[in-house]
Amino acid sequence: MAEDYYQTLGVNRNASPDEIKKAYRKLAQKYHPDKVKGDKRQAEEQFKKISEAYAVLSNPEKRKAYDEFGSQGFQDRYSQEDIYKGFDFSEIFDTGISDSIFSRLFGGVGGRAGGRGGRTRIFRYGGPEDYQAQARSLKGEDLQVEMPITLHEMTFGTEKLVSFTHNGQAVKVSVKIPAGTLPGKKLRLAGKGQPGPMGGPPGDLYIKLREQEHPVFKREGNDLYVDRHIRVTEAVLGTKVTAPTLDGKTMSLKVPPGTQSHTKMRLKNYGIPFANGKTRGDQYVRIIVDTPANLTKKQKTLLEELSKEGL
Repeated sequence: MAEDYYQTLGVNRNASPDEIKKAYRKLAQKYHPDKVKGDKRQAEEQFKKISEAYAVLSNPEKRKAYDEFGSQGFQDRYSQEDIYKGFDFSEIFDTGISDSIFSRLFGGVGGRAGGRGGRTRIFRYGGPEDYQAQARSLKGEDLQVEMPITLHEMTFGTEKLVSFTHNGQAVKVSVKIPAGTLPGKKLRLAGKGQPGPMGGPPGDLYIKLREQEHPVFKREGNDLYVDRHIRVTEAVLGTKVTAPTLDGKTMSLKVPPGTQSHTKMRLKNYGIPFANGKTRGDQYVRIIVDTPANLTKKQKTLLEELSKEGL
């Protein structure tokens, strides 16, 4: 299971940059492998965890991605190289901890601006061969494409072809969309992104689902809505209406006397399935009472008489 970076540093999700930095400094002193008493291997592992958490949460862009995708989603999108890319270890050196520990634990990731002669030092662990090996481990860029999806496809699932450009060539891939998949969700196809530099692993392809508007139904979460219009007299005296469902059925509903406009009548389990596949949302038939804009002379006379009767 992916680490929760906030828990790792012992801060809440609304912590300020200064609070995150302070928490990291405290933990870095506590778990410094060269200073801790006891199991140094365990201290090194904990030190790596807090440093990774700080590298992400101290970077506004990476922290935003982490908050958006969650622990596992972030790990699926960011490699270790991505996490430490552009990370300035000078923030860490301010703790008073020697830089040798970072060279030993993190090898070629990270750097420090400054040093002797104002040069930028990049840690190399093991020489050029190790650097090339690290470059080969860099993951290629991810790709993202949009795919339209209908209410019917959300309800019953489907399999569709998605077209995209991979390594300069047009590619088509079949994508299975399970029932209950809602728009906005990103489907991940591992290894279908851009090739990695120097032979590294390819990135992933993310398919973002976009809802196609339906001419009859409106969706709110996993529930569906359909409007049915009735006359004022039908609202007062009662009537019956019929409503279609995505299952292809036509349902008959009794509208009781005195029904108010925008009353919702529920059809249980006729909505979009939930992700667990065991239950469905509901369908609501919304009763709209139409008030006539133009009346015949006779209609107006009748209404005036009804008005005198207190209606």
